[in-house]
Amino acid sequence: MSKSTRLTALQVNRLKKPGRYGDGFGLWLQIGPTGAKSWLLRFQRDGQARQMGLGPVHAISLAEARERAQEARRALVDGIDPIEARRALRAGQAAEAARSTSFRAAAEAYIAAHRAGWKNAAHAAQWPASLAADVYPVIGDMPVAAIDTAMVLKVLEPIWHAKPESASRIRGRIELVLDWAKARHLRVGENPARWKGHLKMLLPARTKIQPITHHPALPYRDLPKFMAALRKRDGVGSRALEFAILTGARTSEVIKATWDEVDLKAKIWTVPSARMKAGREHRVPLPDRAIAILKILPREGDWIFIGARAGQPLSNMALLAVLKSMGRSDLTTHGFRSTFRDWAAETTNFPREVCEMALAHAVGDKVEAAYRRGDMFAKRRALARAWADYCGGRKR
Repeated sequence: MSKSTRLTALQVNRLKKPGRYGDGFGLWLQIGPTGAKSWLLRFQRDGQARQMGLGPVHAISLAEARERAQEARRALVDGIDPIEARRALRAGQAAEAARSTSFRAAAEAYIAAHRAGWKNAAHAAQWPASLAADVYPVIGDMPVAAIDTAMVLKVLEPIWHAKPESASRIRGRIELVLDWAKARHLRVGENPARWKGHLKMLLPARTKIQPITHHPALPYRDLPKFMAALRKRDGVGSRALEFAILTGARTSEVIKATWDEVDLKAKIWTVPSARMKAGREHRVPLPDRAIAILKILPREGDWIFIGARAGQPLSNMALLAVLKSMGRSDLTTHGFRSTFRDWAAETTNFPREVCEMALAHAVGDKVEAAYRRGDMFAKRRALARAWADYCGGRKR
């Protein structure tokens, strides 16, 4: 092929129209519909037409593309399929990467990839801390590809009975890291840290060695008297606790509430998905007493319930401090959600799904959720009014 029919670097740079432009000896400049440019080598092997990508133009120059094409042609002369040879090389590189990637390195990469999606700093800190304390000393330096059931058990068995809740979390974290490694082609096969159908057969269930303990809850019959005492107390913490009880919200949802989440006219508080445990936006109907609480609070900045430090919300211990000052250290704020649920189940006719949605719990399976796209807000507003009336000692 004459030099006049071959491509030049200037042509490669200037050509824009989608199509293929030959450089000779099977090497082509390929321009896609979007204008992306790449190199393509076409050749015959065993009577079959084949083509091999040689890389994008922005990374591979014309001279480099010709050199790569020439190497592929030499391989063909030697009876070697250049496409299969490249695949084998990449497989070997992946295998070497798997052999050299430790569990610690895989875990650190997993944490870095997912940290932005974790809801709070405490959760982000727990991951590396728990792995450093109980996992890395045992398998941290081992190749992630070599981790098997025996090694997972070597981590878990010493702590499974001593601290079952932490051990269960650690098992889940090991499983996630190994799943990540498999997705990255750093290991193959089943996950040796999975619980169902595997470790469940080898370790006792956490509930068998550590019975589930529920948040201490006030019996619903005692709630009106408790609320009357709470309303007599001054302070932002007392109002925040009362607001939490009236709305059935979690402590974190209440103390981080901002004024822009509340529509006083419509009597709706919308908690954004980022602050919800389930990761879904939650609309809360506000009864009249909750609105009254909001109207008496000072509006100084974004936070509704202002803490002692300027520009900061209440601390997560403020509501517990109120309970302690009332002589009820036996209770937790979260426990009032159980009080609400017991009251709704035993004294009202509101459907179960309405009561569960009021607490922002998932209702039914994924199929049921797909059909129930609403949030039953009108029914939940009626439930909220009934609950507020009960808290205020008013009979319906």
